[in-house]
Amino acid sequence: MHRGRRRRLRRHSALPVIALQVNGKRIELDAPTLLTDYLEILGVTPRAVAVEHNGMIIERDAYATTTLRDGDVVEIVRMVGGGSDVKTGSAV
Repeated sequence: MHRGRRRRLRRHSALPVIALQVNGKRIELDAPTLLTDYLEILGVTPRAVAVEHNGMIIERDAYATTTLRDGDVVEIVRMVGGGSDVKTGSAV
């Protein structure tokens, strides 16, 4: 091995893995995965999140037909209720 160079071990070809980025972190999945299946793995209710897939906001009714693939970039944002009442300044 040459000095200063690191060798990477190749994964066994019988174990395909896809790599994608979710909320800025590298994630590996065994195969292309439906968005709804991935949300279920995370324990996330689809109605409680907004999802951006490769720069496009995904409509909630399209979650079941959106497949996460190698190289995809995904942002998952949880919806949070609350805020304040503008007139009184109290929390709602």
